[in-house]
Amino acid sequence: MRIALFDSGIGGLTVLTEAMRRLPKEDFLYFADTLHVPYGTKTLPEVKRFVQESVNTIMQEEIQALVVACNTATSAAIEELRRTYDIPIIGMEPAVKPAVKRSQAAGKRVLVFATSLTLSLSKYTDLVARVDDHKVVDSMPLPELVQYCEQLQFDRDEIERYFNRKLSGIDLAQYSTIVLGCTHFPYYKSLLQQILPPHIELIDGSHGTVERLCSLIGCSTTPSKGYSGHIEFRCSDGNPAYLDKMARALDYLQTQYTL
Repeated sequence: MRIALFDSGIGGLTVLTEAMRRLPKEDFLYFADTLHVPYGTKTLPEVKRFVQESVNTIMQEEIQALVVACNTATSAAIEELRRTYDIPIIGMEPAVKPAVKRSQAAGKRVLVFATSLTLSLSKYTDLVARVDDHKVVDSMPLPELVQYCEQLQFDRDEIERYFNRKLSGIDLAQYSTIVLGCTHFPYYKSLLQQILPPHIELIDGSHGTVERLCSLIGCSTTPSKGYSGHIEFRCSDGNPAYLDKMARALDYLQTQYTL
């Protein structure tokens, strides 16, 4: 089976990493819309158009399922994609529901990191309204973090200064869970665990998304340490340097830590 994953850049590789663990024998096509990265700072009509153009290109390939491995693209265009194509299409959703459940047990609040556009769209606000009965969810846009990630900027000192600026004035003692609501953000999971107070748990939507994929295509979700399938990288501007960047970013995710 050949499964496509799509994102504006390298963020969706965090989802691919989880998919490789749980579907170690499947083949993957990873497509990045490098002509328009990042999506989180664009307008809604722009993102809808960019997503449709990219998915039209992807659908020229022989694929059996598509994962929109981008929270912003999912919020903007997933329903239209599902009406247009007749293969399983799985989107991303910030892991607010499990975060709220865990925070209630701890008696604390939830903080959601995401892009500005994701936080402004009804798909996100409706999700929060549906699961946040006790009004414990706060949101914070981190658009610059996408740019750091796209530049493969993982220097601890630089990123720590960035988070210190963003979190200044925030009482982290009030929070038990932080949701990484953009697929670029789990690149910094290990670093954040070193920076944040030890009582804060970091969660993202990759696990749930891959479980949903597996249920729709009828595959087992048994994690594996060995991947034996084939991965093909593509990008909308055809830049060989970016194809190399994707390979290096995937290697970083596999060797630095487990998502």
